[in-house]
Amino acid sequence: MIFDNKEILNNYKWLKQKNRPMIISSNYDGLFCAALLNHHLNWNLVGYYNQESLWISQQAIEQKEDIIWVDLNILPKQGKAVGGHIVSVDGFIPKGFESSCNPNILDGLTANSFESKFPFSTLIFLLWLYDIKVNDDKMSKLLILNTDATWLKWQNYNENCNKWMQKLSNYNFDSLFKNVNTKSFDNQIDKLLYPTLLSINAMKEFGKLKSKFLNIVNKELIINPDWDQDSIMILFELISNHLNWNVPKLPKIIKRIDGEKNKCALKEVKAKGIDHFIKNKNIFSYAITNPHSFSYTTFGRIKKRILDAKP
Repeated sequence: MIFDNKEILNNYKWLKQKNRPMIISSNYDGLFCAALLNHHLNWNLVGYYNQESLWISQQAIEQKEDIIWVDLNILPKQGKAVGGHIVSVDGFIPKGFESSCNPNILDGLTANSFESKFPFSTLIFLLWLYDIKVNDDKMSKLLILNTDATWLKWQNYNENCNKWMQKLSNYNFDSLFKNVNTKSFDNQIDKLLYPTLLSINAMKEFGKLKSKFLNIVNKELIINPDWDQDSIMILFELISNHLNWNVPKLPKIIKRIDGEKNKCALKEVKAKGIDHFIKNKNIFSYAITNPHSFSYTTFGRIKKRILDAKP
């Protein structure tokens, strides 16, 4: 299947609208997406979600009907989202995901298709979607390719990455990925990017993939909005300095709503049926993280909308 960005934007018209409020994943990828969407569409950051807790501002409550969930996939039917997890167990798409712009859903991929899943970050999907050119700046490229360990996926799953380059038509991926599969690129990550990221005072997440040349393990920032406001601004300013994107205004968080994150075997979900499992557990969001595991979050039996719930 070959994707057409104009067709997708026509099918998901909210992706073209300006001044939308957004809640983002509270990590490196989400912050990068926030910077892009704020700069190009003037979307406003109103909260964060880390698949367990939800941090919201007064603006999020007042504009709850208009919120876009970025680098996320949520189930409530009124929620519009753009993200990249596999969410289909056997081809069935739960109603809450019908409003999600997700390359894996668009491509009809399921839990049986992990070798073919979208390998890049939500940020790179958005760069392609809006046909945004990247500055010819070494650090810009490193920052972008570190989202969702994209550079490591290029090195380790190159065949699938090349297939997706063909699917996402009419974008200059050759320039973005030039020389990524080399020892010199590993050196740039190790000596230029990671010292910069590690200097930011926030929790670091270490991935499982290793680079082919220097055995580098991916490192990404995980943000806790309770105390990482300074770190968020440092990363936004770093992005702005190299990509010339606007620095988003930080939301004034007024409450945190804590859910419960769980994991189970995917075969358990298959046995009960995904629709029944979602309703029985009152699931707010989930992801099929590998061919055997199902990770989900519930906020209990809250009858009202999550954004209206008491902390």
